[in-house]
Amino acid sequence: MQNRTYTADAEPGDTVTVAGWVHEVRDLGGIAFLILRDKTGKIQIKFEKDEMDEELVETGLGVHRESVISVTGEVKEEPRAPTDVEVVPESIEVLAEADTELPLDPSGKVDAELSTRLDNRTLDLRKEEVKAVFEIRAEILRSVRNAFRELGCTEINTPKIVATGTEGGTELFPITYFGEEAFMNQSPQLFKQLMIGSGLERVFEVGPIFRAEEHNTPRHLNEATSIDFESAFFDHTEAMDACEYVVKAAYEGVAENCQQQLEALGFADDFEVPEGEFPRLTYEEAIERINATGELDEQLVWGDDLPTEGERALGEDVGEHYFITDWPSEIKPFYIKDHDDDEQLSTGFDMMHPRMELVSGGQREHRYERLVEGFEQQGLDPESFDYYTKMFKYGMPPHAGWGLGGERLVMTMLGLDNIREAVLFPRDRQRLSP
Repeated sequence: MQNRTYTADAEPGDTVTVAGWVHEVRDLGGIAFLILRDKTGKIQIKFEKDEMDEELVETGLGVHRESVISVTGEVKEEPRAPTDVEVVPESIEVLAEADTELPLDPSGKVDAELSTRLDNRTLDLRKEEVKAVFEIRAEILRSVRNAFRELGCTEINTPKIVATGTEGGTELFPITYFGEEAFMNQSPQLFKQLMIGSGLERVFEVGPIFRAEEHNTPRHLNEATSIDFESAFFDHTEAMDACEYVVKAAYEGVAENCQQQLEALGFADDFEVPEGEFPRLTYEEAIERINATGELDEQLVWGDDLPTEGERALGEDVGEHYFITDWPSEIKPFYIKDHDDDEQLSTGFDMMHPRMELVSGGQREHRYERLVEGFEQQGLDPESFDYYTKMFKYGMPPHAGWGLGGERLVMTMLGLDNIREAVLFPRDRQRLSP
């Protein structure tokens, strides 16, 4: 719309055209107010009924909430207005009339169930605090991309339709691909490793992953955003350093560039950017500390995966982001390298928020014979992954990397109750639309 002024830019003395949604109408008798909302905020439109054209007043006060309108008029200073200014309208155009019955209240005065919000996501995002989540999410992605570039990474895009799953198993979504069976990719893991062998040396990707897990929890999705990193000539400790750097950069970017959004979410004064090095606990230390909390019915033993309640107990004990290192080789994927001096220990690591796991990573097995052995040990057919394994015959450098759950980063940073609040249109067992 030509000559449109955002509400935040309206200055006293200007004649402006503002456009947006009708947030509220208040009729006080001889005077009435319409609050117009756009992406930058709200502005008051003032109607003095006895001094204005009757048709103009009728149009302004007869429009339903959430209708889209355009208003042209003079901006005047008004300390009693929500933003200290108001517009005295000269003309009003109704661009799109909204129904009188809305499935939810975008003003936020009436709460709605999460399922109702997700069914009507367009309306839901008109609420300031919901919109703030996705503005912060965008800043997180911008900040991590900048951090990767500072680390000397090249951004890549890997295929999401593949012939075999990254880790095998049944957690795959099958599709028909020109008469052949194919799958939605679980992870860019194998392809980003191939890029390490290409000479790019250090890469990152931000993209979707698909996992056919039959979870129905507040922290699992079937389509998620994975933030991936891989670097040649890195070991697992250097990969953890890079992980810590990127996560801190995300927090710093939000703190620096999203103050208005943080205020909308109630973080005006208490948004904390992680400081100092993240503690690094071995797997053995982690299960000992979990057992010491007394929160589990049965004590964990070597080789157990960490249950949700165990992660929660350890997170409360540690109280900040932390790493769990030196996992048993038997419970880490085939591509994770074992320690040279102890093949029972892997170089795999997880990076944890006190609430949940955010990152899984490690040094990769770059030696062809050992890699093929790893496939066989985990019951996978190396020939099904020939496109991947054969490249390790042609000079694959030592390398390490990780994958970070984008929605989990948003969820934990903002204290959201459900991971679906961090996704515009979440996909889970019950939700395929909208």
